Amino acid sequence: MPHLSSDMESCVEACTQCHHVCLETVTHCLEKGGEHAEAAHVQLLIDCARICQASADFMLQKSSFHGAVCGVCADVCEKCAADCERFGDDQEMARCAEACRRCAESCRRMAA
Repeated sequence: MPHLSSDMESCVEACTQCHHVCLETVTHCLEKGGEHAEAAHVQLLIDCARICQASADFMLQKSSFHGAVCGVCADVCEKCAADCERFGDDQEMARCAEACRRCAESCRRMAA
């Protein structure tokens, strides 16, 4: 991505990774069942995946709205990370929370 700044390139990568991890986590949660499969939690994972993809797309397109989309993405990622962390020792959930936190931090820089 030579046409993007290094910060933006890093953010696109963080968003793309978070998108993938959130979608993988949806499958994990549905397989685990119980609290993991609660509708609000699964919906948040899907919302996070979608906003991460949108955020990456806006940056790749050099959209003048990328900062606003990145700000929303950071908010959703932070909420998703907190929700995933409530599952304690579940490694997949911890992996998702980590990806969400990394994406949120990167998107905050883009939104500034």
